[in-house]
Amino acid sequence: MPRGRIPRGVTQEPQAAYEIRVEARRAELRRLEERDRRLSLARAIVASLALIALIVTASRPIAVVGLGLAALVFVVLVIIHEKLARRLSRARRRVAFYDTALARTRGEWIGKGEPGTEFLDPAHPNAIDLDLFGRGSLFERLCTARTHAGQERLANWLRNGSSIAELRERQRAVAELAPRVELREDLAVLGAEARRAVDSRPLLQWAKVAPIEVPQGLRLAAMTSSVAVGIALTGWALGFWEAVPFQLATIAIMVCTWQGRSFSHRVLDGMGRPVHDLQTLTEIFDRLETERFEAPRLTELHAALSADGHSPKEPIARLGRWLEIHESKGNVFFAILAFFLCWDLQLAAAVEGWRRRYGRSVAVWIGSLGEIEALISIGTYAFENPADPNPTFEESGPCFHAEGVAHPLLPRSRAVPNDLTLDRERQMLVITGSNMSGKSTLLRTVGINTVLALAGAPVRASALRLSPLAVGASIRIQDSLQDGESRFYAEIKRVRQILDIAKGETPLLFVLDEIFDGTNSAERRIGAEAVVRSLLARSAIGLVTSHDLALAEIAVSLAPRAQNVHFEDHLEGDRMAFDYKIKPGPVQRGNALGLMRAVGLEV
Repeated sequence: MPRGRIPRGVTQEPQAAYEIRVEARRAELRRLEERDRRLSLARAIVASLALIALIVTASRPIAVVGLGLAALVFVVLVIIHEKLARRLSRARRRVAFYDTALARTRGEWIGKGEPGTEFLDPAHPNAIDLDLFGRGSLFERLCTARTHAGQERLANWLRNGSSIAELRERQRAVAELAPRVELREDLAVLGAEARRAVDSRPLLQWAKVAPIEVPQGLRLAAMTSSVAVGIALTGWALGFWEAVPFQLATIAIMVCTWQGRSFSHRVLDGMGRPVHDLQTLTEIFDRLETERFEAPRLTELHAALSADGHSPKEPIARLGRWLEIHESKGNVFFAILAFFLCWDLQLAAAVEGWRRRYGRSVAVWIGSLGEIEALISIGTYAFENPADPNPTFEESGPCFHAEGVAHPLLPRSRAVPNDLTLDRERQMLVITGSNMSGKSTLLRTVGINTVLALAGAPVRASALRLSPLAVGASIRIQDSLQDGESRFYAEIKRVRQILDIAKGETPLLFVLDEIFDGTNSAERRIGAEAVVRSLLARSAIGLVTSHDLALAEIAVSLAPRAQNVHFEDHLEGDRMAFDYKIKPGPVQRGNALGLMRAVGLEV
């Protein structure tokens, strides 16, 4: 079956769809590998026959003819083999694309994607606490972008959220991209080189450099000198005059080159990497140019790839040809010709003209590609999780109403869903429960689904309705040896940050785990109550967990704006068991002693 021709009517259940496609790609790969083996054998046979013929007929004229014919056949086979090698490489990448996709559907994705560690800011109010970046993170689960621009755009969506208007546009775009498996496959294959090579930052920096004044007078003088050299050399060769005119024209070339050296260096130095990066992206631009979209945001991005009416392909190809010629200066014959043409000066003027004309377009091309890749990442997640719905948004808040919400990074078989409502009437839940009962997981569940929703992605819930929210978390706070900070001091700094966020225009969703457990019970109670009263007074909503049953009294004093809930546990033989379901009221007992005894401590 040819690549890209999957029979009509094939189910779009993700794992089945991937399995059908990967079998087709593997069959194509096997055919290409067989051809590769045959070509390798043919090359070996031709080389062997040529050697045997040379030995047998070394003293005869036919040896020269035979060797020439063998060499011609060998060169043809090499050319064919090189083309096949490129097809074979892409076929392997297509199989790898589906193997990775199938691993995601089986929950075997950790360590196989882009962790996005470079986007992790320790000062971010929720990135570390909610596992947004790093191994096993939300970014690794979502990201299929092959360029830095796409990865950066997705990371920004996860860190910062978006307006409701943007999110609704994004949801429409994601819905259109989700079933386009073959588009995602093509971009993955074409972008395999781009992921290793293209960092959009130096490329954009090069494209946005302030215009450099082109010395037009000097450029004209150089062109005139080059023409004069050609005429002088021709007349000298034909005997019309002596070498003096040629020498004078050569001196003029040297003067022009010397005078233009500063301009040439300023323009040409450092252009190699950006131009190579642009060339790497050309095939991706070409593939996207053939696609047609209906979602408004996708049509805007598609149109932007022809910014100012220019398709990226032709101008990038022209710039690439200039660079290839420029890099040929290592060839002694071209170096001589380049000298008499004042090549550096003329090329620098051409490159500067290109940058003035297309420099802004480069930023648009890269930005559009990055956003399309980020949307495709979310579209892939939506396709692979068809049971996860899009959230709905409320213009006014605060509001977080979830039915059957669960953690999206846990396997469905282990993720226990819960219903949860937070709004102006009930702003806070105080969650008590024993160790390992699910308190911290619930906090992360609420936080990470909010991040997903505000990035434009589906959520792990039966239904979720929410308003725009700023998420502040204190879950995974650590001490810092380098900064000389204890865990408690790091925690109170984070709480201060969360309180500052609550002053902003966007309502705050806070998730605070074991608040102030680094101090004594009395001070903990006073500090925690002061913090939550301040948060609720600023219309924030959120969750607070604690082992300390004294903190459950906070909810009583703040009712009905706050409510106590808990997780239960029970013993099954010598093992603690949990159902991870929220129940009303505070927990009545702990399990610390039971856990100690379960691992053999004599207590």
